[in-house]
Amino acid sequence: MGIATRKQYTPEQKVQIVLEYLKEERSLSQLASEHGIHHSQIVRWKKQAMDHLPSAFSSDITLHVVKAGYERKMESLYQEIGHLSTQLNWLKKKSGMS
Repeated sequence: MGIATRKQYTPEQKVQIVLEYLKEERSLSQLASEHGIHHSQIVRWKKQAMDHLPSAFSSDITLHVVKAGYERKMESLYQEIGHLSTQLNWLKKKSGMS
């Protein structure tokens, strides 16, 4: 007996399914059947999309993305400084300069 694995949907796939649902060209049951998911999952994705839709028009989202990128870069630089400091201390110790 094999272990069933859950299908993972990319954000783009979720958006596409929600957009299909919003077009109302097919019923919720039809969409769920076509995509092999439970209809309640589509309803949850729609609610999530609708809850976050206003932020798509906010400049705060851009600021948040820029800030997150800056913080990742700073963390990376601090890690590099730590690595280089460790190497420098090791070299000083090995060369007898300390």
